[in-house]
Amino acid sequence: MASMSTESAVADYAIEAGMSRFTVRGFAGGLLSGLGHNPVVAISDFGGEVHWDPGEPKQASLHLRIRAASLAVQNDISDRDRREMERVMHEEVLETDKYAEILFESTAVAANSSGRLEIDGNLTLHGVTRGERLSAQVAVTGDVLRAFGDFAIRQTDYRIQLASVAGGALKLKDELKFTFDIVARKRMG
Repeated sequence: MASMSTESAVADYAIEAGMSRFTVRGFAGGLLSGLGHNPVVAISDFGGEVHWDPGEPKQASLHLRIRAASLAVQNDISDRDRREMERVMHEEVLETDKYAEILFESTAVAANSSGRLEIDGNLTLHGVTRGERLSAQVAVTGDVLRAFGDFAIRQTDYRIQLASVAGGALKLKDELKFTFDIVARKRMG
């Protein structure tokens, strides 16, 4: 999340989910993977805070909360298939009744040679907390901070059962890829 603009001062920002985009992409595997969908899931209910110091990116911090039940399949598929994919995702994979929140709390931030930030932090997902690294670019314009980037996780690292159908002939691969374009507004006062 290196700053593209150095005119802003040290500030705290509140994430605005309605102005942001946050998605997860899964990849079909197994014998019938050619017939399967690579699901794209939108994360719609999330919030948090960003502390940003343009002169000292290593002083930046990120706290992100996601309501797990807000994840929704975005693929162009039938309503019936969408409902079934979402049921499996919420009930069998994420167990959203038991693990309602997904949390990320940064522990260290460093700018790399290309100007991107490497954000190390603890991701709590499905009752498991593990260290993960996000890569992001940050731009500040007036009172708005925008961070965009990506990261990947392995579901099995979080004791998540890989979704499968057709007796396992069609299943999701372990790795999930996340992309984000997060907008946050400066807190006043």
